[in-house]
Amino acid sequence: MRPLLIGAVSLISLTWAGTAQAQTPEQDVAPPKVVPTLDTGSAKIAAPSPPPTEAQLPAVEPIIGDEEFEKSIPPIRAEDDAELDRPLESIAEFEKRMAAEAAESAASGAEDAADASAEAQPPQVDGVPVPALADGDAAEAIGDAPISDSELAAPLPPLENFDVEPVQFAEPEDDSDNVELSYAVQVNGLSDADDSTIVDLADLFGDLSALYDGDGKADNAAMIRARLSADGELMQRILASEGYYDAVVDTRIDRGPREEGQERRRRSTTAVIDVKPGKRYTLADIVIDADPTIPPNLIADNFPLSVGEPIVAQRIQGAEAAIALKLPEEGYPFAKVGQRDILLDGATGDGVYTLPVDIGKRSRFGGIETTGDLAFDAEHVEVLARFKRGDLYDSRMVDDLRQALVATGLFATVAAEPQPTGESAGDDTEYVTMLVTQQAGPPRTLAASAGYSTGQGIRLEGSWTHRNLLPPEGALTFRGVLGTQEQGIGATLRRSNAGRRDRTFELVTEVTRSTYDAFNAITGRVAARVSYDSTPIWQKKFTYAYGVELIATREDDYDFATGERSYDFYTILGLTGQVGMDRTDSLLDPTKGFRVTSLIQPEGSLAGSFSPYARLRTDISGYYPVTDSIVLAGRVRVGSIVGAARERLAPSRRFYAGGGGSVRGFGYQELGPKDPNNDPIGGRSVNEVALEARYRFGNFGVVGFVDAGQVYRSSAPTFQNLRFGAGIGARYYTNFGPMRLDVATPIGRKPGEARVSVYVSIGQAF
Repeated sequence: MRPLLIGAVSLISLTWAGTAQAQTPEQDVAPPKVVPTLDTGSAKIAAPSPPPTEAQLPAVEPIIGDEEFEKSIPPIRAEDDAELDRPLESIAEFEKRMAAEAAESAASGAEDAADASAEAQPPQVDGVPVPALADGDAAEAIGDAPISDSELAAPLPPLENFDVEPVQFAEPEDDSDNVELSYAVQVNGLSDADDSTIVDLADLFGDLSALYDGDGKADNAAMIRARLSADGELMQRILASEGYYDAVVDTRIDRGPREEGQERRRRSTTAVIDVKPGKRYTLADIVIDADPTIPPNLIADNFPLSVGEPIVAQRIQGAEAAIALKLPEEGYPFAKVGQRDILLDGATGDGVYTLPVDIGKRSRFGGIETTGDLAFDAEHVEVLARFKRGDLYDSRMVDDLRQALVATGLFATVAAEPQPTGESAGDDTEYVTMLVTQQAGPPRTLAASAGYSTGQGIRLEGSWTHRNLLPPEGALTFRGVLGTQEQGIGATLRRSNAGRRDRTFELVTEVTRSTYDAFNAITGRVAARVSYDSTPIWQKKFTYAYGVELIATREDDYDFATGERSYDFYTILGLTGQVGMDRTDSLLDPTKGFRVTSLIQPEGSLAGSFSPYARLRTDISGYYPVTDSIVLAGRVRVGSIVGAARERLAPSRRFYAGGGGSVRGFGYQELGPKDPNNDPIGGRSVNEVALEARYRFGNFGVVGFVDAGQVYRSSAPTFQNLRFGAGIGARYYTNFGPMRLDVATPIGRKPGEARVSVYVSIGQAF
């Protein structure tokens, strides 16, 4: 068995060290021999051993006789004998004497050199001094020519006059390393394999290959070799990730015969990768080293690996991630997945997989603590949390809390992490404290938006908000509107997560001036509202809202009795109730599902005797994805006012139709009953229908649409005399929703109606 590359590798090295001695008990041990030595003071030198007495040595004749040797030695003089008897001088005296002799020798040599320099004269030829060579000798004359020959004194001829023959090679040098090259890629051993997995890996290799990414072009041969080397390693990693650990990958560059070109001769180049996948290893055993859990099969039931399947890196990593996610969801916040170990048997192709898991202590939610630069305290964090003290720990609830904190918009950074307490919670569990680390962000915000539509003109809106003026989450917003037909200012005090999660309380006061064909008005409004609404971060399946409002408005209306428009003052007190159901996949750009919203507004006029009535409206929209890029969308609206005649209703409280959010192709509020001046006067009921085909490609989209609708005098819509508009739109998709440009025209256009209407806004029409 050998360790797997993606697992823990365990190697055992054995090192033998020491000496061994063996002795046969029966063997006689000779006593040690004594070696004679010569004493030379501090050192002892072994003396040569004499030959054995019984040895027979051959006779050796002397080279010279003793008499001749004595005669050749010179006699020792008396002074020499005295020198021999003199004691040795010390090293210091020897060095001093040698230095004195060297100084005396140097002084004598300098005097001899000065004398020689004064006497020396350089040699001359024809009265001209001859320069000395490096070795001190005079320069020699070349050949038999004298040094004054005019040939030597003449200047050298120009280089252009030299006829230089280039060296002729048997074959021109291959310059393919320095020019742009075209190459082909050839992978052998994958496409002809019986295993379908191997064939699929060829596509994966093609997507990641540096050679294929180069589109067959390289600056030089060195670049091809570098890409080929990288692709060889890539192929090895791809095969290993699918369990082919014995794969052999060889690379080479094949050059074909030379091809004649207009400028130079080149060779075709092919980068070749030869692959031998070898056997594919499979899991022979799976061992999870962990303490018992509750329930007992928690790990086994959520570990998606089985014996007999191939050892695929992606599958193994996914299985380990599944355990790391599942344990914290089931009460184990401190679970840790250790380092895997897979041992391979090259003979059988089996692998034994071992995974250590530390499950930690099973825990329950305890209290909440906060630290850092606080935007609000721990008490308000408890309002946002969807868990209570004593609930079994669930990491999904922690993620939900973290997202809710982010959704407040009050933090630069925020984190929520469990902390052990050691406090027993019974049932072999303990409490954990949720530690929320806050870093408050800038609380003030400036925002602006712009839009345009035919009939309503340009509309600009801006706002300033302090999101946490009254902690926790007490926001104050000042808003201003400047448009062709509407101008206004207002202030809103908004408390988010008021007393419970996702509940909002609002106080609104505003003053607006409206100039429409249907009516002119100056209106003041004060309202209070409690709502449970969707946001781009928190899209809810069910929503609701209720509130109260007081409206004081001065508006003009056409008086059919007098035949002219006149102003009247209305004071209206009303209640609001709204419920909604949302089953779509997106708040701003839905592609599937449906929505239903119903609104009821019982209200009445306070002028004179109280005259109650009720405004009712229902909107339904649906979305169906035909393909990944085509969506069909439809919308229906039905509205009715019961309990009062049209003339007793303030013009701003009646129903109208037409415009970018209603029936496109017509001006704002253009449909319905009209006065003799052909100005709309509104009605007590409305119905609208719209159908869109939305096609998206990348960040852009095209929409074709048909709208229909009508407003009626009666309190119930009759669905007769519908007016139709058709058009085409463009969409640009951003991270906060699509930007919309629609162009529409009325079908069966009547006098006074525009031929083309244009609408620009953010978000889909519905």
